[in-house]
Amino acid sequence: MRVVLAGSSGLIGTALQESLRSDGHEAISLVRREARGPNESTWDPRAGTVDSSVLAGADAVVNLAGASIGDKRLTSSYAEVVLNSRLQSTGTLVRALTDVAFDGVLIQGSAMGYYGARGEEKLNERSGPGSTMLASIVTQWEAAARPAVDAGIRTVFCRTGLVLAGHGGFAARLLPWVKKGLLGRLGSGNAWHSWITLEDEVRAIRFLIDGDHDGPANLIAPIAVRDRDLIAAMSEAAGRSPGFPVPATVLRAVVGPAAEDLLSSQLATPGVLNRYGFTWEHPEISTAATWVMEQAQQ
Repeated sequence: MRVVLAGSSGLIGTALQESLRSDGHEAISLVRREARGPNESTWDPRAGTVDSSVLAGADAVVNLAGASIGDKRLTSSYAEVVLNSRLQSTGTLVRALTDVAFDGVLIQGSAMGYYGARGEEKLNERSGPGSTMLASIVTQWEAAARPAVDAGIRTVFCRTGLVLAGHGGFAARLLPWVKKGLLGRLGSGNAWHSWITLEDEVRAIRFLIDGDHDGPANLIAPIAVRDRDLIAAMSEAAGRSPGFPVPATVLRAVVGPAAEDLLSSQLATPGVLNRYGFTWEHPEISTAATWVMEQAQQ
């Protein structure tokens, strides 16, 4: 199988690339610098250029490209950077794919932030978008890939939850505090988090590449957890007790508008993955937290 990856240097892209290559598949990374060998191809999303011949010969194109949301404070100006980077990358890929009459699958990055703050409402892939800043970004990101759907290309919108990993992602930002027993709940601790381990995220993407589903798919574990229970599980796996709560006002001051998405509640189910029979390595937060701590030590 030949897979082209945009955004291969990020947390998920790096792990996906390694997984594919370890199983003997060809994984070609789109890079913004000069290509260094046959496993790379240069593209320029800002200029809207990409080698169409590389895309035409692929069985799957995975689009995870875009400026990181978690690495910087999500001010209004940086939110514009985040949005534009996603629209440019997606627009460049989709135009090229439609031009070459691509007959593979487009795995389009997305996020659970699509649903916004929903309290105790039970969410699935048929639920509508929310009204937070991140929901607006994700909604426009998905919309940028709609021309691929209109062209008849099988397109999967991977609405990924909080990715738990030992190095990078949401959990890694918490680990230094958890290991010291300094971190308790975020805000009230009552918010629901829909999450997934990095291992299961990669497995789910590959599962969807090999399947026949098109449309949105929630890439999350089958059991959502409240914020306080997620922190408690991570603390227990680290051999600590939960520490101090982080007031919502402090989180907003440090993180900016994106704090609303950490404090907001998303009680979602992975309807598509359940329907197609996907099995998780880490379906519960206790086993996931243990795995995260093991990975962090490597």
